[in-house]
Amino acid sequence: MASELVFVLLGSNLGDRELLVNQACKMLEERCGEIVAKSRLYESEPWGFQAEHWFLNQVVEIRTSLSPDVLMQTLLTIEKELGRDRSMPHQGYVSRPMDIDILYYGKDIIDTEMVTAPHPRLHQRRFTLLPLCDIAPDFVHPLLKKSNLQLLDECQDNGKINVL
Repeated sequence: MASELVFVLLGSNLGDRELLVNQACKMLEERCGEIVAKSRLYESEPWGFQAEHWFLNQVVEIRTSLSPDVLMQTLLTIEKELGRDRSMPHQGYVSRPMDIDILYYGKDIIDTEMVTAPHPRLHQRRFTLLPLCDIAPDFVHPLLKKSNLQLLDECQDNGKINVL
């Protein structure tokens, strides 16, 4: 399979957040492919739920030859190894040591049981769009036909975010 450029969002609000994000990057490079670019680190208030600790977020661009489903399975394994527990049923969002989302899988539109890309809420979240614009401001969303910078300009999310 040919390689594809994929954007993933890393997020952590439990434990040593910066260490966890750095460990996730190391594991991504070992298991998924070459890291081509990384955004700055952002600290953002939880989105969609109340939590004691804010999230540390970073967007990473990876060149991978993994299929979307295999990539997602690998990301879920990395989350688990970094302390994420998905075994407890819950309603909505919860705090977690590591969350990894596929934002874009190249310019592909994917809707499988494992993967939806582009991420369906990407354009609604400043904590996603700000780091994405660090490394890919002109990348065009394949469904919305707008650049990440345009999506950020139009984003209604007013959650608090700090650049670290």
